[in-house]
Amino acid sequence: MPVLVNNMQEAVEVPRALLSLLKEIGEFILRLEGRSLDCEVSVILVDNSYIQDLNLTYRGLDAPTDVLSFNLQDDVTDFEADSILGDVVVSLEKAAEQAAAYRHSLKREVAFLTLHGILHLLGYDHETPEEEREMNEKAELVLKKYKI
Repeated sequence: MPVLVNNMQEAVEVPRALLSLLKEIGEFILRLEGRSLDCEVSVILVDNSYIQDLNLTYRGLDAPTDVLSFNLQDDVTDFEADSILGDVVVSLEKAAEQAAAYRHSLKREVAFLTLHGILHLLGYDHETPEEEREMNEKAELVLKKYKI
């Protein structure tokens, strides 16, 4: 099973359709990037408190963030086909705040953040404007495909 989605955010009911969509778009981006669907990515939906604890522990930042990626591969360009790529943790609370600020749906924001996290697992980054543009273009391509 290449993309596993787990809702740990009990305060917000997440429709099954959204969970299925996240799995589907995750698998699509893996195929688009030429990755075997024998690999595995875990997407975990959490609240601000949970992601803030992770952000403090792993990045030294004592604040909630929207998405964190935990890559389990030493070399993202050369890995075993059946390997675990890593985990993507998305704060549903932060996603809801951002969706309201950007005036689009929670579905779109969560899908974008999930794609963003998976792209990090695949070796993409946004340290430069060019890298950020490339990541955003990939994410937007997938969102358009799924009419999100």
